[in-house]
Amino acid sequence: MSRRAALARLAAGGLAVATVLIAGCAHPTGSRGPIDPEIGPWTGRLALQVQDRPDQSFSAGFELRGKAPQGALTLFNPIGGTLAVLNWAPGSATLQSGGQLRQFDSVDALVVQATGSAIPVAALFEWLAGRNTAVPGWQADLSQLGEGRLRAQRQSPSPAADLRVVLDRP
Repeated sequence: MSRRAALARLAAGGLAVATVLIAGCAHPTGSRGPIDPEIGPWTGRLALQVQDRPDQSFSAGFELRGKAPQGALTLFNPIGGTLAVLNWAPGSATLQSGGQLRQFDSVDALVVQATGSAIPVAALFEWLAGRNTAVPGWQADLSQLGEGRLRAQRQSPSPAADLRVVLDRP
């Protein structure tokens, strides 16, 4: 797999999570102001583990801003460097990574291209706002959201996936 493809897969996971999160990773924490439950910014760590697909599994520091129709996701490596920046608005989505810019029709198309499977980006915003929005094939656990933890599992379509988010500030 090329470095570009690997980084693209990592970036899209921005929206996903491994069973073992990297504890104590240094990364920029973004704005220190209050978190608006509707638009963030949310910062922390996220991981995606895709069953039987280690090339689609990853973990990274992140900052997420905006809403499902228009937003931005920045992913960080363990020492705080920027891995990728995803920006989206109606009708377009961009991925900046490794000095290159790639364009897509939507954030969903970006995620599918980068990870090989759909991740419910719109639902992620709902879940972070504390609303357990139903998504076919996914089961979200918001029971620890007050402590800054969110987990969502995909059972269908295959392969199964486990998405975990740990927020810097609940």
